[in-house]
Amino acid sequence: MADILGLHAEWNLGSPGGWDYQRVSQEIVQVIWHKLNALAPTGVDLDFGHPMLYPMDGFIRMLLKTHHRLNGANPGIIAVVAEEETLDHVTENINLARRLDNLDGITGILTAPHHLERRNGHTCYRGQPVSLIFMDFNNDVLLKLHRRHDLTPLLKAAAEQRVVNPRGTAPYNAKHMFEMITGPQGSRFQEITRRTTPWTRRFHPRATTGPRGESIPDLIAWTRTHWRRLVLKPERGHSGQGIRVGGVDPDGDRAIAQALNLGGYIVQEKVPLGLWAEMMPEPQADQRIALQQRQTDFRCLIGPDTIFGFVGRYGDVPTSLSKGGGIQPVAILRNGNDVRSAVERINRAFASLPADEMAEFIALKEDLVRKNHLTYVTGPVNIALRPRIIAQPQLTTLTVYCNAVWQDCLQLEKMWLAGALDPWIDAEEEELDIARSQPWQGRAAMFATDGLFSFGAHIQQP
Repeated sequence: MADILGLHAEWNLGSPGGWDYQRVSQEIVQVIWHKLNALAPTGVDLDFGHPMLYPMDGFIRMLLKTHHRLNGANPGIIAVVAEEETLDHVTENINLARRLDNLDGITGILTAPHHLERRNGHTCYRGQPVSLIFMDFNNDVLLKLHRRHDLTPLLKAAAEQRVVNPRGTAPYNAKHMFEMITGPQGSRFQEITRRTTPWTRRFHPRATTGPRGESIPDLIAWTRTHWRRLVLKPERGHSGQGIRVGGVDPDGDRAIAQALNLGGYIVQEKVPLGLWAEMMPEPQADQRIALQQRQTDFRCLIGPDTIFGFVGRYGDVPTSLSKGGGIQPVAILRNGNDVRSAVERINRAFASLPADEMAEFIALKEDLVRKNHLTYVTGPVNIALRPRIIAQPQLTTLTVYCNAVWQDCLQLEKMWLAGALDPWIDAEEEELDIARSQPWQGRAAMFATDGLFSFGAHIQQP
């Protein structure tokens, strides 16, 4: 199989996003790509239209198939449920509801959870039964909202298997589960999963083993000594909140003290920044292009017996949109497998453009972002000028990897249902009750892995 370097940083089995931001970014970059090659031909043949670069399409097919499994050929409502304050700002939820509404026999809606109601034994919206729900937040948020509003209609729908993703993934949808894969239980998981999972340990005073199997009598002292090659993360955090990165956050003592004080942290082996970074063409104040080192996050969206597709993100550490990151279009390299050479040729083509031409590129991109209403809760979404490039043979490796993750999530669920994960579960009993009401068991879901991968164009290490 073609080489892919690096590791995944985390999985999201609850409510991953990015699927429609990727579609829009693919459409925007194709306009830019054609304009670039008209002015400065790159000689690079890229495929922007591969089905795996449009994950929303497969996601919608799964939702429609699940609706038919539950309701036969009958029409129905598929609801996209999100926190009320996001309804007007998260474009991909708006677009998902619109796309669903255009399907024959389906009414697609976007609503806050407390706008659902229970009538005649059914979860309803404005009096009409809801067939299926995609919920854009995890169980901890659901529980907080349930205490503020009575969300019994939504909880009943989950118990009736009408919520995607199933709520039952929550107990093992936490970063510290990577210790199961990289610790003594690792033989239960598939080889490619073990190879792409960073060494991870729950962070508290303890003895354990290190990344190379070495004995660690005192994890806290060891973390302090090896801080530059480690990361501290909340077990259940998101959007980059609370993460401290060795070498980026120089005060290791402060990071360690904060993690111990807050509790619920993991320590993880850091993927070297240069391995998941690429040189990106970016406009300067004078509109000329300069190459900047940016981190490149690669999200795989995985479903039952399928890969929905990929989401490219870029920015600094972390790359999440809430922290100023953006979306990077993705393209498949048609002519050859030398990703590094292709990236360098494209970068040179951008750098060769005079300032006035570059100003037109930037104006064009900003206009397309505006016309597509490409916004997140923090404002307009940044789109990279240059796509992330993958060689065709690397798709085979990604397929094997994604299938392995799906199977290993099933393994984690079996362990949870058997009680083997009980010492690892740190959640409120009410939250666990929600999870028990809708076990996953391989049913319709969209999982994400956030890969800090290189496809060959990473920054060379000294």
